[in-house]
Amino acid sequence: MTYITLTRTLHEPYIEVPCFGNCLKNSPSLAFLIGLSCFTITRTAPPIVRVLSGYAGGRPLKGPAIPGARPTSELVRGAIFNVLGPLDGRIAKVLDLFAGTGSLGIEALSRGVPEADFVESNRRQCMRIRENLQDLGLTQSATVHCREAAQAIRELEGSYQLVLMDPPYRMTDLTPVLAPLGNTSSDGSLLELGGTVVVGHSKRVRLADTYGALSHTGGRRYGDSMVDFFVKEG
Repeated sequence: MTYITLTRTLHEPYIEVPCFGNCLKNSPSLAFLIGLSCFTITRTAPPIVRVLSGYAGGRPLKGPAIPGARPTSELVRGAIFNVLGPLDGRIAKVLDLFAGTGSLGIEALSRGVPEADFVESNRRQCMRIRENLQDLGLTQSATVHCREAAQAIRELEGSYQLVLMDPPYRMTDLTPVLAPLGNTSSDGSLLELGGTVVVGHSKRVRLADTYGALSHTGGRRYGDSMVDFFVKEG
């Protein structure tokens, strides 16, 4: 797969899109659809995604299996795990929602978490997660659930100490996913008390300070991306 970058000027990157078939031939129409009247076109290679640290540190991951998917950037991934600190011996099981290529959950496994569940609704992306796990020798430590995140939260059995999610930016209401994680009833123990939820989202989306027992503990902005941290309090 080739990527093309459409820009307003030679010095102002505007948007990068995956290129299939005759997209270079049809790029004027594409530029019009996204609101560019003046543009230039450059070919770029697809971004290389790598595991950052731990057992598989430096190893490449296969990128998204579908056009338009947005893998979590290395900058944001590194920032998340810097805030979380050492995981080995502290986190027994992690849940990666809206997993995409699996980069967040794989990063956790690489850093010593013994077990991870990956939830992704797109079947091609589910296959890509399995390929990445196979390439890194991590299949025995992971399970891939090909279903919607809200459904998975209702059906999975805990308990998790860490939940990671970086949903598509088009999702502006994350309450249906976050609220159940803050449930403290006897049948709502998917996330342990004291467990952490990390949410990546667009800077244009504002999350609540609390979702049930989930309390916001901090957030950071990285360009157009925000990362918010929540802890489940008893």
